[in-house]
Amino acid sequence: MKLALIDYGSGNIHSVSRAISHAATQAGISLSLQLTDDPDQIYQADRIVLPGVGHFADCYRSLTAIDGLVGALTEAVLGRAVPFLGICVGMQLLADYGREGGAQTASLGWIGGVVDRLPSRTADNKDWKIPHMGWNSLNLHSSNHAMLANIEQGTNTYFVHSYYYQQLPPEYLLATTDYSDEIPAIIGKDNIIATQFHPEKSQQAGQKFLNSFLHWQGQP
Repeated sequence: MKLALIDYGSGNIHSVSRAISHAATQAGISLSLQLTDDPDQIYQADRIVLPGVGHFADCYRSLTAIDGLVGALTEAVLGRAVPFLGICVGMQLLADYGREGGAQTASLGWIGGVVDRLPSRTADNKDWKIPHMGWNSLNLHSSNHAMLANIEQGTNTYFVHSYYYQQLPPEYLLATTDYSDEIPAIIGKDNIIATQFHPEKSQQAGQKFLNSFLHWQGQP
């Protein structure tokens, strides 16, 4: 199996690489993991992972600055239906646009929706520390998606973010977590799966999720 882990300067790519390699070893999968920004390698991959850490607009600029990368990514994921995993900002880039820093930045738009800042004070006047950083439990909204087969209701995963997905079409919402608002934690559409939490930092739960992704055939 060839897995393209996209290296565009905007992710903790080595931690993700180690976690995926460990999951493959545990699953007995022979994996060729390529840290790459090469459009040909991305297009030919059997699995694609897009990580992301940092500013939404910076991440999208970095992605589009590499000649041919977004085109190859789009052809592979939307054209060839290659199983795709987005992590953190890699998930947020699936929205139509983000509002980080007061500006509106257009993005991939594969799933739709908007990315905006987490509220630091809610309607009941409760203050919340931003960024949201630490372990939170998952509220599963679907019981029949293949990527949720090894995840139990209330599973704890690790989050680090100040912005979150909003206005998501409800049919693509697979799990949420609660922190100052209801936060989409796992979203999915066809051969696309994405997490706001970090599987590579989520210990056993994260390893189970990555194991499922390596076995996943790209169907809900």
